[in-house]
Amino acid sequence: MQRDRTNGKLDEKNETDDDGDEGNDPNLVDWDGEDDPGNPMNFPAWKKWMITIVAGLMTFSVTFASSVFSTATTVTSQVFGVSSEVMILGTSLFVLGFAFGPIVWSPFSELYGRKLPLFIGFFTFAIFQIPVAVAQNLQTIFICRFLGGFAASAPLGIIGGLLADIFGPVDRGIAVAVFASATFIGPVAGPIVGGFIVMSHLGWRWTAWITLIMAMFFGIIGFIVIPETLAPVLLSRRAKKIRFATKNWAVHAKADENEVSMKDLANRYLLKPFQMLAMEPILILVTLYMGFIYGFLYLCFEAYPIAFQQERGWNAGVGALPFAAIIVGVAFGSCFIAYFTKTRFARKMEENGDVVPEERMIPMIVGGALLPIGMFWFAWTSNPGIIWVPQVISGAFIGGGVLLVFLQGLNYIIDVYKVNANSAIAANTFFRSWLGAGFPMFANYMFQRLGVPWAMSLLGFLTLALFPVPIVFFLYGEKIRKLSKFTA
Repeated sequence: MQRDRTNGKLDEKNETDDDGDEGNDPNLVDWDGEDDPGNPMNFPAWKKWMITIVAGLMTFSVTFASSVFSTATTVTSQVFGVSSEVMILGTSLFVLGFAFGPIVWSPFSELYGRKLPLFIGFFTFAIFQIPVAVAQNLQTIFICRFLGGFAASAPLGIIGGLLADIFGPVDRGIAVAVFASATFIGPVAGPIVGGFIVMSHLGWRWTAWITLIMAMFFGIIGFIVIPETLAPVLLSRRAKKIRFATKNWAVHAKADENEVSMKDLANRYLLKPFQMLAMEPILILVTLYMGFIYGFLYLCFEAYPIAFQQERGWNAGVGALPFAAIIVGVAFGSCFIAYFTKTRFARKMEENGDVVPEERMIPMIVGGALLPIGMFWFAWTSNPGIIWVPQVISGAFIGGGVLLVFLQGLNYIIDVYKVNANSAIAANTFFRSWLGAGFPMFANYMFQRLGVPWAMSLLGFLTLALFPVPIVFFLYGEKIRKLSKFTA
C-alpha cells in the first residue's frame, strides 16, 4: 500500500512514495520533529511547573474536602440525632467515591483528552458542596458526599497522566512528588481548618461552603492555565485543522486510524485491573502496602481527635493543630524524593539507558522504616501526663513515612507495568479507596476499646509486617518482573 506523510504543516506535499513505507505518508500528521512547540513535552519549563502547581492546588481542594467533614462528626450527630459512627459515613462515602470515579473518568480521558473530563469532574465536585451545605437530612449529606467524591476522583485519576504527558522520567518523579504532596497535605489540612470552622460562629455547614469557594477559585485558575496535553488528541485536532484548510480529506492522525471501542476501554479499566490484581505479585503486595497506608491516613482523622481532644482535653480547633506535624513530614518526604530522583535515580537511569524500577524502592524502604517509628512514638507518648511535644513531633515521622511509601509505590507500579500502567493504577486506586473508606469506620471503636497506646501499637505492628515488601522487590524485583506477562 502506498502511503504519504504530513508533518503537521499546511503546505504538505501530495506525492506518494513508491516504497510502500508506512512512515512516508504525507497525509499522516505527526509532530514537526523533536522540537515541535505544540508537543507538550516541549513546553517551556516555567509553563510545565505552573501547570504542575495549579494541578496540585486542584488536587489539594478535593483531598481537603475528603476530610474536612470529619471535624463536623460530633456536631452533626447531635443535630441529626444519630451516633458519631453513623456520621463518619460522611467521610467514608466521599473516599468511597474515589474507588468508582476512575471507572468513568479514565476512559473518558482517553477518548476526549485530559482537560475536558478533568474540569467536568472538578466543577461537578464543587457544585455538590452546595446541597451538603444546605442539607436538612442525612440522606442529602451522604448521597452528595458520595457523588462529590465520585466527581472529585477526576483530578486524582487524570493529573498523574497529565504530568506524564509533559515531563520525562526524571522530572516526572519530582512533579509527581508535588502532586502526591497535595494529595496528602489536603486531607491533613482539612481537620485543621475544619476544627476552627466548626467551633466558630460559622458552624459545620461552612466546611462545605469554604470547600466550594476554594474549589471554584482554583478551578477557574486551572481552566485558564492548564491546556490539553494528551498527544493523540492534540494531533487529531491538528489533522482536523489541516483537513479543512487544505480540503485534503485524507489527512489524519495516527489516533484516527483505529477507533477505540467501549469494549477495549471496559477491558482496560474493568476486567484487566482485577485480572492483574489477582495474578501479579508485584501489584498485589505493593497495592496492599499502599492501601494499608492510605487507610491509616484516614483513620488518623478519627484517632487524632481521641488522642488530643478526648485524652488531653483540647478543643476542636487546637486539637487539630497536631496534624501540622504530618504536613511537615510530607514536605520533607517530597524534598527527599526530589533530591534522590535528581541524583541517584537519574544517574542509574543514564547508566542503564532506561528507567530502573527497583531504584524507586530505596525511598520506599526509608519511608517504611519511618512510619512504624512514628506510630510507636505516637502511641507511647500519648499519656496526658507526658508533655504534648513528643507526641506531636511523631506526626512528622508519620507524614514522611506515608508520603515516601505511597508515592514511590505509585511510581514503581507505573515504571513496572508501562503500557499496562493505567490498568494497574485503576486496580490500585479501587482497592486503596475501599480501605480509605473502611478504616475510619472502626477507628473510634478500636481506640476507645484498646486505648491510644495499644491501638496505635497494633497498627504499628501491622505496618512492620508489610515493611519487607519494598526490600523484597529491591532485591528480586527484576527477576519477578521477567515472569510477568503484563510488564512488557
